[in-house]
Amino acid sequence: MTESVIDVRDAVKTYPLGESEVVAVDNLSLDVAGGEFVAVVGRSGSGKTTLLNLLAGIDRPTSGSVRVEGVELGVLSESDLAVWRGERVGLVFQFFQLLPTLTVAENVMLPMDFADKIPAEERRGRAEDLLDRVGIGDQADKMPAALSGGQQQRAAIARALANDPPLLLADEPTGNLDSATADAVLKLFADLNSDGRTIVMVTHETDISSVARRKITLQDGRIVDDETIGAALA
Repeated sequence: MTESVIDVRDAVKTYPLGESEVVAVDNLSLDVAGGEFVAVVGRSGSGKTTLLNLLAGIDRPTSGSVRVEGVELGVLSESDLAVWRGERVGLVFQFFQLLPTLTVAENVMLPMDFADKIPAEERRGRAEDLLDRVGIGDQADKMPAALSGGQQQRAAIARALANDPPLLLADEPTGNLDSATADAVLKLFADLNSDGRTIVMVTHETDISSVARRKITLQDGRIVDDETIGAALA
């Protein structure tokens, strides 16, 4: 393991609800070392997605600090956060969020166009290489609607890898897939982790021990369990 990629200290995130407020994350502290594969589990409303959004800079903590790769996210402007996110973090969601009017390859190229990190003449080739990596290279010129759910999720993973981010954040990436396809997607994440990428995945999968090394359980916005699990013993 290397030094911490994620360093959360006493983070609180509240949302207004009428005249009161909801505490989604409650004085949470967390360290994640480089190269870890961390599964975040818990019941609906436990704060899992809010935690992931804090790590991605999508939400800002109400109090406390969130540092990723030494960058204090809470002090960045929205434009600086967008640039940082585009270069350093890959995001994968349950519902794929591919743009329906772009081809699969164009969807993968979109983060490259935004971050301008990959030379323009190399972007199409990189998109094709990434689609090959996730097993759908033959779908590059199709529209997302022509793909199965599993293929769309693979395309979304390829898009998340577009700018070669060191950190992948995934929110229920198998929640919309059948069990066989979910297993294949989890195996793909495990392969990406083997390459040295740090992964934090919110999941309802019961048998995450085959891929993740660490499981964090949230309840009412707090960590109630933090354990080493199966993959670390392999």
